[in-house]
Amino acid sequence: PGPIFFRQKRYGLDGREILVWKFRSMTVCENGSDNFKQAVKNDPRVTPIGAVLRRTSLDELPQLFNVLDGSMSLVGPRPHASLQNESYRRQIQGYMLRHKVKPGITGLAQVNGWRGETDTLEKMERRVECDHQYIREWSLLMDLKILFRTIFIVLSRQNAY
Repeated sequence: PGPIFFRQKRYGLDGREILVWKFRSMTVCENGSDNFKQAVKNDPRVTPIGAVLRRTSLDELPQLFNVLDGSMSLVGPRPHASLQNESYRRQIQGYMLRHKVKPGITGLAQVNGWRGETDTLEKMERRVECDHQYIREWSLLMDLKILFRTIFIVLSRQNAY
């Protein structure tokens, strides 16, 4: 039992706070803690229905509301949880440059194999490198290629859990 939707504070364009919508796929945190614990493979907090939503990436579908309200784009750097953002801004040089564009539901990092768990600093550094590349080389054609590749990645269920 619990709400269908999950909202989380993240940073958007120019570092402004946004609320990102998702279908809730995990058990509700009873203590109301703001602590962030990233989902991992076989995470015991994931509900049975949540496992299906996550495996098919349907848990991200409510972010279309974020696109409609203008706080997100279909393509761009994925927004990270606020606590994660604060940690990485101190550890990765140029991290905050990723906030020069709207965050996206999918991005260059996700279609280049950097989707899923970021359990090491190196993995996050690779994501940020992709985000920087996206910002430097952006074009409509690039966005279309990323969207097209995203469809195949979602259908193959790579790194989705």
